[in-house]
Amino acid sequence: MNGATTVDVGGRQVRLTSLDRVLYPATGTTKAEVVDYYARIAPVLLPQLADRPVSRVRWPRGVGGEKFFEKNVPAGAPSWVRRQTLLAEPEDEGSTVIEFPFLDDVASLVWSANLSALELHTPQWSVGPRGGYRGVDRLVVDLDPGEGAGLDECAAVAHLVAERLEDDGLSTVPVTSGSKGMQLYAPWPARLARARGSTRAYAKDLAEALAREHRALVVSDMKKVLRRGKVLVDWSQNHLAKTTVTPYSLRGRELPRVAAPRSWDEVGDGLAQLSPAEVLDRVAADGDLMEALTA
Repeated sequence: MNGATTVDVGGRQVRLTSLDRVLYPATGTTKAEVVDYYARIAPVLLPQLADRPVSRVRWPRGVGGEKFFEKNVPAGAPSWVRRQTLLAEPEDEGSTVIEFPFLDDVASLVWSANLSALELHTPQWSVGPRGGYRGVDRLVVDLDPGEGAGLDECAAVAHLVAERLEDDGLSTVPVTSGSKGMQLYAPWPARLARARGSTRAYAKDLAEALAREHRALVVSDMKKVLRRGKVLVDWSQNHLAKTTVTPYSLRGRELPRVAAPRSWDEVGDGLAQLSPAEVLDRVAADGDLMEALTA
């Protein structure tokens, strides 16, 4: 089906085009399959997107082709796609002003997927219905393996990070990124904001402490030459202007893989990135492992 068709999604009319286009050549995965994944994963993905501006990474001709990072609402977007004009960095009045989309429902997800927006990225802060800044509500620690390291090393570092966060009363959810590494998410309560300041400063202190104590495994400096055989604990993802791939989002890599929440029991040697089919099966069997962050 290389033409256009219009489908009803929850009472919204969504125009779909080029559904036979292959977006992942290595597996022959088509745009239709990408749209289907986003429609089926919506019950657990939408809570992660709720009230957060969504930046998208689009591959119009599929992975391996040209891609671009899009923050603004594109021309021709349906009027029912919610949008807000926001500062890119909410606490900096001099930062760029952007009209962001919000993906509030299944129709919005299907519309976005039809634009070949394989990756959805969100900040660690949210806004109210009129665009008022609600503040940071979660901490993210990104674990990026250097050359010679992989998910096994990330898993070992993930446990070290989780132990430190547990000391401050924070429970964490591990997420295999769908790319090379992992992220750890934790709620950020007001008491810690008062006691420790920003999530960025807190994560930086944590990363530097782990790098001092575990020099053979952990690095906090972003210079690539220092990462060989080690895992970067990337604290910078907590900057207000930055976004992180949203849990349950697809990734635009050679193989279709997902930023997939995991249980701590499986975070160890032999951990692997998960496909869309595997993630859908896991959600059907185990429910939403990110629920603790949105409860």
